[in-house]
Amino acid sequence: MTAQKSLRNISLLLFVAAIWLASCSHAHVRSTSYFYSPPKSQNDGIAVGEIHKVNIDSAKIIELTTLILKDTFPNIHSLLICKDDKLVYENYFSGKDENWGHSLGYAEHGTNTLHDIRSISKSVVAACIDIAIQQKKIKSIDDPIFNYLPNYIQLKTNENQGITIRHLLTMSSGIKWDEDVPHGTSANDETNMERSGDPVKYVLSSPMATKPGQIWKYNSGGVQVLAEIIRSVSGDNVDKFAEKYLFEPLGIRKYEWTKSHRKFPAAASGLRLSSRDLLKFGLLYLNNGKWNGKQLLTENWVNETFRPQIIRDPNEPTKGYSFLFWTQIDSVNNKDYSLIAAKGNGGQRIFINKANNLVVVLTAGNYNKSNITNDGQMALDKFILAALR
Repeated sequence: MTAQKSLRNISLLLFVAAIWLASCSHAHVRSTSYFYSPPKSQNDGIAVGEIHKVNIDSAKIIELTTLILKDTFPNIHSLLICKDDKLVYENYFSGKDENWGHSLGYAEHGTNTLHDIRSISKSVVAACIDIAIQQKKIKSIDDPIFNYLPNYIQLKTNENQGITIRHLLTMSSGIKWDEDVPHGTSANDETNMERSGDPVKYVLSSPMATKPGQIWKYNSGGVQVLAEIIRSVSGDNVDKFAEKYLFEPLGIRKYEWTKSHRKFPAAASGLRLSSRDLLKFGLLYLNNGKWNGKQLLTENWVNETFRPQIIRDPNEPTKGYSFLFWTQIDSVNNKDYSLIAAKGNGGQRIFINKANNLVVVLTAGNYNKSNITNDGQMALDKFILAALR
């Protein structure tokens, strides 16, 4: 082969490579133009309406949408806004996604797409506890947990015998636990629990750091124990219990609940739901436990959920925690908004503000990224709450 021919071949290869790289770099470019259109009825029990009829400044919401399309708010997958019991804004965005840590690549999202909700799963487990109390399978959340754990009674000690269901619901069990280190590492207790042969045993075998009820400490393991209590008193794993007594009454027909072990659905993080079904769950709490006129959760349970049960940080009295929901007071334009929020790793959020009859749902794909400032909380404060008139 002559030198001239070799140069021609190299030039051709470089040209093809450049074209390929250019096509890859532009494969996911999207338009940033957006024009509001009201959500469409899906005959799923969710009423729809128009944003300009519910005292929301649509210009702020259109601006937020444009910023999402520009990835100024990175990798948002859905945003739903429900005001005065009407879904007035609904939008879906493509982006990189996962299914419980397994990459789904660049995924499309829509009304029927199941999405990881991660730790919003915890809030669903809390609702199941109230349902079990209604069924008289659990007497009181102030009962010691070992009253309902006959298969693990051998793990009861003088130190942990005082842990109650309430302590698990408010993450104040006193169990020594660390989820502050990166998930997937050997120092992360949630990871170790998921990898263990018996997640419940792993939790209940952990040493105590403080007496129960004294200090808030984020602990996914306590939720796995709550799921075992539900299984023990009902005979159903938490996924099937939720399906029978929560999902079916809400009209949630499609879901997935990942299992960390063949016997144990990952109660703290494994649930996958559509964004509209997340909205139904939020509306259930907004409307005092009622869905389509039927009382699924007790009104007292919902009221107590809206009330901080424990303060997360003594220096931040506006930041509390309730029955596996976060409680917070956001100050926007010199006005305070009292909220409860169900939150999940990656940007999964349900924000509920009773005073303004508001539910906001967001899903995203920013898993294990703690340094994102333009996140769902920023979208809520700077645009959605700021748009309320």
